[in-house]
Amino acid sequence: MNTQLIICIVIFVLTLISYLLNKIPMWATAMISLCALYITGCIDATGALAGFSNVNTMLMGAMFVVAAGFRRTSLVDSLCNFITRITHGSFKIAYLGYLIIAVILTNFIASPMVVYAIVSTLLCAYLDTTGKSRSKYIFPIMVVCVSCCGILPLATAIQMGGQFTGFLETYGFSISYDPINFFIAGWPILIIVPLWALFIGPRFLPEQPPLPIAAKEEAKKQAKALSPLQDKLGILFFFVTILALIFSAQIGLETWFIALAGSLLMVVFGIVDRKNVLRDIPWDMLLLYVGALALGTALTNTGAGDMIGNWLAGIVGGTRNSYVLGILFFLIPFIITQFMLNRAVSAVFTPICLLTCNALGANPIGLMFLVNAGSLTAFLTPMATPAVPLAMADGGYDLKTVVKGGAIISILVPLIYIPYVMTVFPAF
Repeated sequence: MNTQLIICIVIFVLTLISYLLNKIPMWATAMISLCALYITGCIDATGALAGFSNVNTMLMGAMFVVAAGFRRTSLVDSLCNFITRITHGSFKIAYLGYLIIAVILTNFIASPMVVYAIVSTLLCAYLDTTGKSRSKYIFPIMVVCVSCCGILPLATAIQMGGQFTGFLETYGFSISYDPINFFIAGWPILIIVPLWALFIGPRFLPEQPPLPIAAKEEAKKQAKALSPLQDKLGILFFFVTILALIFSAQIGLETWFIALAGSLLMVVFGIVDRKNVLRDIPWDMLLLYVGALALGTALTNTGAGDMIGNWLAGIVGGTRNSYVLGILFFLIPFIITQFMLNRAVSAVFTPICLLTCNALGANPIGLMFLVNAGSLTAFLTPMATPAVPLAMADGGYDLKTVVKGGAIISILVPLIYIPYVMTVFPAF
């Protein structure tokens, strides 16, 4: 183990402890961690600053402005009244509707963060209008956006199936990964996770947010009503932005540009307060995310992935037990993805999985799915996926609240996934 890897692990542990203690703001911890990684040589200047120009950083900031503009329009009250009428005043039914929308969208759009940005804007408006607690209901819907991604044999699964087939060909397998495999392996999660979000998740989250919700407080100050033209333009800009995000691949535009363009239109036409618009952006969560990216980069650059892979190969040895392999290839990515971006973890462990399957003569279909599922069970820290810091800003969560809120579902998911997937897609 080289010196820089040891230093990186020490900084990582101290950063995590500081997050949990919450004695200083989490964004300050993230920036201190970034500085420490740079000064010790664990990352260079490019790696340290990369988070500020990251696509997701821009997307998060811009979508907050778009959401702030939409929440000032008359359509928010109209939608809330319509939902109340069709659900006969039942909040549970209304919330279930938002959960179903999240499940559908996350199977059409490959980015759970984009899906969360879309659904949370509508849900936050509904919660604020009906007086329901954001801190009880925002985190569960974020978990649905992340966990249910790419299970139905739709656009996301087709895209992921193509990527998996490419991996299989690269590592000498003559089989392809059919998108229907994602549904066969993952359909129980489409039931379990939304039901958890509806009945169990909110019980473990506080009525009052541990941290102030900046965007909500700022919205209260913006009492000046929009003109009829501004109101119509705000509605138009919001839905055009959402549709463009959904069909970004087809129209050939990057998601960050779409969100930025939408936010600028909200500013130019005065739909958000031009003088105070920057206050609508949760800079603390953006800085937290930037620091998380730097830490993930350092863990990768210093060889943490290789070290874990070698350790995993040693543990696997010559076992030919499908369930033992399933446990390892789900739990290891699941643990690591809490501290590194989930897509990066999947990209690291999929080759390790295929090399292991080659050595053991194992069928990789189920094990590849478990690597992907373990990587997507990423909602306990802001380092796992950009959807987490986005939800932390919307719900006013600190790290303790996020860990507490996600504890039960983090246990349920592997208990369901591992035995089921290894039964329908055994390795041997």
